[in-house]
Amino acid sequence: MNAPLTVLHTESSSGWGGQENRTLQECLGLKKLGCRPIVLCRPESKLGERAKANNIDVYFHALRGSYDISAVRHIMRIIKKERVDIINTHSGTDSFVGAIAGRLSLRRPRIVRTRHLALPITSKTTYSIFPHAVVTVSAHVKDYLVHSKGIPGAKVVSIPTGVDLKRFDPENTPDTFRRSLGLANGAIVIGTIAILRRKKGHHVLLDAVPGVLKEAPQTVFIFAGDGPQRENIESQIKTLGVEKNVLLLGLRADVPEVLKGIDIFALPTLQEALGTSILEASAMRKPVVASAVGGVPEVIANGSTGFLVQPEDSRALETAILRLIKDEKLRREMGQNGRELVERDYSTDKMTEKMLLLYKSLTAAKNNRRGGASCP
Repeated sequence: MNAPLTVLHTESSSGWGGQENRTLQECLGLKKLGCRPIVLCRPESKLGERAKANNIDVYFHALRGSYDISAVRHIMRIIKKERVDIINTHSGTDSFVGAIAGRLSLRRPRIVRTRHLALPITSKTTYSIFPHAVVTVSAHVKDYLVHSKGIPGAKVVSIPTGVDLKRFDPENTPDTFRRSLGLANGAIVIGTIAILRRKKGHHVLLDAVPGVLKEAPQTVFIFAGDGPQRENIESQIKTLGVEKNVLLLGLRADVPEVLKGIDIFALPTLQEALGTSILEASAMRKPVVASAVGGVPEVIANGSTGFLVQPEDSRALETAILRLIKDEKLRREMGQNGRELVERDYSTDKMTEKMLLLYKSLTAAKNNRRGGASCP
């Protein structure tokens, strides 16, 4: 019997966000498919903590920098001990040491570099030379790597981040959020779930708030998340005099419950690789209004699952929100269309299946030579 495909995910980031969540979801999906995921991360890593809690094998290393020889040796030992077939790297430091370890290892695992962000890359080598394949979370990021940075197109594949449809399930999510905030029954709730950074566009949405309230005074805006722009956002709320209608909720662990309780999801982002929070809102049958930047147009069918507006255009944002506030039928239709879109194209199961197909294609030639790993 062939051994299960073993995939080592390396991650030098210690925090928790969309990147780390995608990695964890892939690990869980691969495990369900009969493969063996392993994680290598820093000792303080949130990913390591959550992976262990889900019975995924985790190795730790300080990963001090791109030229950390001890990290290279550590990874080479893992490759040999665990008979690693694929190394999937995710951040700058681990992409360098992980690829070097893989290239030096006698086992010759296939190396995949996943690019999660829409930011400029800082090291072309970890995309063009080291990996056998590069995965991007959107076609937008793929286009940037291929057309702006000259990474060979045949090496780059777009596999969008998926949504866990069992977690983001509008039928089985408790409807407790509005009651917990004491919101009036007739209130229309506009929700934004994002880190409080300027690139997420909270200031643009706040500029649209007075105009929305002029025509729909019962509207409530909620911002779930925290970050470096919190004080600036609080100051803008006070300046606009909308304290009663804009609520800062901080970080929330109950994101499905929050989405269940809102009527419209708004994300006037200025930069976005894909827009996973948009997909989560769509999975919960919520219409979306968002900026037409980065990978966002890939996850919103304009006029069908939501509305796209130009970035930094608070008037256009106001107009789109008011149209949805005034048309309950349209909200329902867009929400249902969004759920169907996510079910069809953006589930974690589909993401994992596509990743597994890529891994199998990379190992096929080597497996044929030596009767190596496979998955059921």
